[in-house]
Amino acid sequence: MIRLEHVTRKYGHITALRDVTLEAAPGKITGLLGRNGAGKTTAMNLMAGYFPPDEGRVLIRGTDMLEKPRECRRLIGYLPEKPPLYEEMTVKDYLKFVCDLREVLPRAREGHTAEIMRICGLEAEGDRVIGHLSKGFRQRTGIAQALCGNPEALILDEPTVGLDPMQAAEIRELIRALGKNHTIVFSSHILSEVQALCDRVLILHEGRLIRSFDMRGEENGQIRLRMSVAGKERELLAAVRSIGCVRKAETLPAEEAGTAEIRVTGQKKDERGYLTDQLFRLMAAMDAPIRRMEPERDDLETVFLEAVNQPSP
Repeated sequence: MIRLEHVTRKYGHITALRDVTLEAAPGKITGLLGRNGAGKTTAMNLMAGYFPPDEGRVLIRGTDMLEKPRECRRLIGYLPEKPPLYEEMTVKDYLKFVCDLREVLPRAREGHTAEIMRICGLEAEGDRVIGHLSKGFRQRTGIAQALCGNPEALILDEPTVGLDPMQAAEIRELIRALGKNHTIVFSSHILSEVQALCDRVLILHEGRLIRSFDMRGEENGQIRLRMSVAGKERELLAAVRSIGCVRKAETLPAEEAGTAEIRVTGQKKDERGYLTDQLFRLMAAMDAPIRRMEPERDDLETVFLEAVNQPSP
């Protein structure tokens, strides 16, 4: 849906992004992580078409942003870290104004605005002046303006910054709901927030993309599983290793006697079917009940700290 190809962006003598290639997949929530100054906001501004790259291309659904900027921008809704709100306007009038800017047909504007306010929990705030809203409702209004024109993708820069815990939780739930129908890219300094919401995480450091990984435990078609199985450890481990799509199998400290704790890494699927299905069939044939099986994910804080503390290339 959104792709940066070998993008470099400079501000005078400062290089904010250096030969960055990354992608936000359709229908997924992608998180951008990095220290302050890593290039996250620059990357998001490029995705939104706020300014062009010095080198490389920005593609929106395969279309070059520079070649067809109007078409591309119609597909993107953007919430900057500081929402572009007119504080003297009411919520409803402001959203109608944004709909006008995004070329929503006049006959559809009233219904479109009402639907956006419903989605964002702003129905009771429509006639209130934005300057009188709480921080949480102002942020909801910022997300609402990004939805005007029904874009396919939403780019949200620090959407929960400055909110109290209750407001932040409500905005996270809103993002999760929006992720069911939109491609979403968002940045945050709250690692637990990224871990809870994202399908994929991209880590930027000193203007470079240094790590990308799937938060569901799958990477390049691979999956890592942890399972507890009733039976003898040595026999079970040998059997698991006999499965063709298993790349690695190792035992971990068992939680109870007579049970083997096994970590399995392999291809999610091969010609014989899904790895999980093959494991179930194999254990059933061995009369070894699986008491627990679940995907195993890396701890995001550990991954992030290891990535950004690596020496620069």
